[in-house]
Amino acid sequence: MPRISTAAIAAAFAAMTVTAPVASAQNDDYSPRVTYGTFGPYSEEAVAVTYNTDQVPVGATARVISTPLPGDHTQVIMALHDLKPNSSYGAHVHAQPCGPSGADAGPHFQQIQAPEGVSGDPTYANPNNEVWLDFRTDSDGDAVTTAFGDWDLRERDPDSIVIHKNPTKTAPGVAGEAGTRLACINVRF
Repeated sequence: MPRISTAAIAAAFAAMTVTAPVASAQNDDYSPRVTYGTFGPYSEEAVAVTYNTDQVPVGATARVISTPLPGDHTQVIMALHDLKPNSSYGAHVHAQPCGPSGADAGPHFQQIQAPEGVSGDPTYANPNNEVWLDFRTDSDGDAVTTAFGDWDLRERDPDSIVIHKNPTKTAPGVAGEAGTRLACINVRF
């Protein structure tokens, strides 16, 4: 079977977002929301912010589609272009918008909130309770990633996706950790 490149998948994804029909007012609850940003330095108007230009260069791009689906499900798809080639990253939906530093995006969105002071517990820090979008770039620095789950992103209203230096850890005590925050995308879910 022929191998389809990440670039081809990303191109199809981009075409889909441009040519997809607009949902009617009667079905607005299930209409996808699309965010597109070009990474650059932080500004109040920025959609995509890079904190590490070696990993996420100025001019790299991200496109995110968030779609609520029947049965209280949500699908999030993210396509990235021109990041550092052949690299693995962690990525998660975060509670706050991007700011001058990666820490400004706050903690991970959790459908069921962990009790105060609980961190690294896989009961809460897992891809079913949080939105994990880890990915690996191809030789061109492109990647497409998707997550599907029972998250109520429109009701709970998280504000961003943060790209981390490492893939997400799952072991007790470190679950959900993915290293330094390299970049952030403000997303309307």
